[in-house]
Amino acid sequence: MSKKNEVFISVDIETSGPIVGEHSMLTLGACLAYHPEVSFSVMLKPISNESVADALEVTGLTMAEAEKKGLPPIEAMSQFATWISNNLPKDGSAVFVGLNAPFDWGFVNYYFLKYLENNPFGFTALDIKALFMGVMGCSWYETRSSAIDKIVCPSQKGDHDALHDAKYQAELFRLVYELSKKK
Repeated sequence: MSKKNEVFISVDIETSGPIVGEHSMLTLGACLAYHPEVSFSVMLKPISNESVADALEVTGLTMAEAEKKGLPPIEAMSQFATWISNNLPKDGSAVFVGLNAPFDWGFVNYYFLKYLENNPFGFTALDIKALFMGVMGCSWYETRSSAIDKIVCPSQKGDHDALHDAKYQAELFRLVYELSKKK
């Protein structure tokens, strides 16, 4: 069995709430972790009217805005799958990278499986928080983005815009991964 060329893709989403399948993924941003200028961004139409006020407040999005400007989920996920495919070499394997990856991956996985019956990332994701914990031998509490920032000093900050956050996370991933090579 030959080793596939791993392509790390930083992904961030913003949602209408925390429950996969009940709440909606409203925006999705992604970029190649080592080439963040190669990016993807989309707004999606809500799949339900369910929302949590705090979730919408933190993003600045509204359900009405997503309904008006968003793409139908099948179209959005098809475009994302095509973008992923177009950015993989022939022997490439897409690796989902996120900060608190279980949350974002859960929604992305649900949408891929529900609308396309296939998730190009497979059934796994690389979580930057867990990577940082392993590298530093720190507590889970010490894996907050603000704590990671103090150690690796990224030039970017998160702002709850899915694409901006994907690029910020890509930088965090690169910095933490480089730190792991020094330990």
